[in-house]
Amino acid sequence: MGRLIAGVQMYTLRDYCKTSSDTAKTLKKVSGIGYKVIQVSGMAEPKDMKEVKKILDDNGLYACSTHTGYQSIIEETDKVIEEHRMLGCEAIICPGLPGELHNKEGYVRAGEEFSKIMGKINKSNLVLGYHNHGIELQRYEGKTGLDILMENCEGLHAEIDTYWIQFGGGDPAAWIRRFSGRCNQLHFKDMGMTGHKQVMPPIGEGNLDWEAIVKASKRAGVKYCLVEMDEPAVDAFLSLERSLENMKSWGIETQR
Repeated sequence: MGRLIAGVQMYTLRDYCKTSSDTAKTLKKVSGIGYKVIQVSGMAEPKDMKEVKKILDDNGLYACSTHTGYQSIIEETDKVIEEHRMLGCEAIICPGLPGELHNKEGYVRAGEEFSKIMGKINKSNLVLGYHNHGIELQRYEGKTGLDILMENCEGLHAEIDTYWIQFGGGDPAAWIRRFSGRCNQLHFKDMGMTGHKQVMPPIGEGNLDWEAIVKASKRAGVKYCLVEMDEPAVDAFLSLERSLENMKSWGIETQR
């Protein structure tokens, strides 16, 4: 079973990355907490990937991937590849599909569009992946949208989001096993309750079965476990700190 490496999905800290100066300060804090890997997302500035790379290098951080929009991936493939090469990433992750594609025909079409560019992406030594929310677990004639998408694009990886799989009625560990060998990285997101409201606490402090998730991740060949809270239940930086402490106690590492 392989090593698992902890990272930060920067959407968690989007409110602290609205200017280049803010982003630099935020990434310094991320490094100070102990993370060495991030996923580029939710950072309003800087937009120039050379500048992003410099900030990362200055803080001893590595961008394993980004979240890049569907249209950009499909229509500006060469530019997207070049930006990822500049950053030194391993993967391009699509964060979701346009609303009009969330139906059976749309998932088939998206899979076919991804297939057209898969060869070019693979030749660039990059992985193409797709990040799920809950909507992809809607069924069409017995099959979920996520299954339809993955079946229509050989080589596409699933960036399983543990919270959204649970939200959609699925078992995160089972879905990770389902796409064994096709899960380069995951979103580690916990689910807890405050009264009648679902919340996103630090990883390990909610109700997901993390023992099963970690075990499945190791067996499925996952490399990066990216911590994300869309709306952190506690202070975002404290949440990242407590998440890392818990993940390290499970044997998840920080160094690549």
